[in-house]
Amino acid sequence: MQTPLLRWSTNVLTLICLVMLFLIFTQKQTPDLSFLDSTTVQSFKTIFLSIILEAFPFVLLGVLVSGLLQMFVSEQTIRRLIPKNPVLGILFACLVGIIFPLCECGMIPVIRRLMRKGMPVYVAIVFILVGPIINPVVYASTYMAFRSRPEIAYSRMALAFIVALVMGLIIYKFFKSNPLRDLSYLRTSDDMHHHEHHVVHKHDHQHSHQHDEHKHEPHNHGPGSHEHKHDHSHTHNHDHDHAHPAPTTIVGRIFGVLGHASDEFFDMGKYLLFGAIITAVIQTLVNRDSLVSIGQGEFSSHLFMMALGFVLSLCSTSDAFVASSFTTTFSTGSLLTFLVFGPMLDIKSLLMLLSAFRTRFVLALSALIIVVVLVCSLIFEKIVFP
Repeated sequence: MQTPLLRWSTNVLTLICLVMLFLIFTQKQTPDLSFLDSTTVQSFKTIFLSIILEAFPFVLLGVLVSGLLQMFVSEQTIRRLIPKNPVLGILFACLVGIIFPLCECGMIPVIRRLMRKGMPVYVAIVFILVGPIINPVVYASTYMAFRSRPEIAYSRMALAFIVALVMGLIIYKFFKSNPLRDLSYLRTSDDMHHHEHHVVHKHDHQHSHQHDEHKHEPHNHGPGSHEHKHDHSHTHNHDHDHAHPAPTTIVGRIFGVLGHASDEFFDMGKYLLFGAIITAVIQTLVNRDSLVSIGQGEFSSHLFMMALGFVLSLCSTSDAFVASSFTTTFSTGSLLTFLVFGPMLDIKSLLMLLSAFRTRFVLALSALIIVVVLVCSLIFEKIVFP
């Protein structure tokens, strides 16, 4: 089922296409397309296509891995692996992406289900923040994007681990209550049992009432007549769960993997296209000297890349190829800020967080991410890249 936002964007795109077709067919003379041969347009196309072609294999690999995990790894398996000790739980959440390399696009729904099954909030939030970064697929894509500078791939993993560890300790210390929006699942088992008993009793009462209409009608068959007793008791087993069951056969699970992967691919693909367009426009139209002055500033470079990461909303399997296009203009520390901050907080993840968690908690978490990432990035840059 399409969401209102998807329907709105589809309608807008359809309207734009119709207007363009109308202008093409009503045009009296051949349109002047000589501007397509200009140096600016050629530069835009080169940057745009290079980002798309380099990122495509890793996006495809990421959605396939996510689909496999969705079909073959249960939530109970992840929940059983979580240590009870808080510090060990945070460390596990920091490294769980190595075992379960989920993309951030499908992370929040999974974590919400795990929290309803008892996952602590500090483990869940750390998993959401760092899981999309510290995993083999993202490491491989970052390494390939910065082939001439492999230390950026190592540094991205290290900085993400440090940020997640600090975030986990802060959340464990100051956030005790459950931040989920829907807390109806917290009803006790006695309440659930009472509710189910009440529904069943009411259902049986309705059936007995219908059958008792015939019981009060007198049947006089005379002496010696036999009284016929009819047992109208029925056992009804109604299944009100309309959720589609998970496929059990191998073929069904394979089709499930492909379906899940295709949904995630098209969902992430629009963000990749949007990010590649914005990056190509910035690289093409913004004066290079202006970019250098921003990119080499001690604070301006980090703030600019954080804002860019938030707006672009790229998948963590493809953002490294966008960051690599800024290598010659921005400092290494600001590139790491982009690579760590973007997967933790962007437009799409903010909207998903708001749909799952309370608004006050999301605002506090967002502010905390901004401060912790900025401070850790500045310290990391001073120590590792002086």
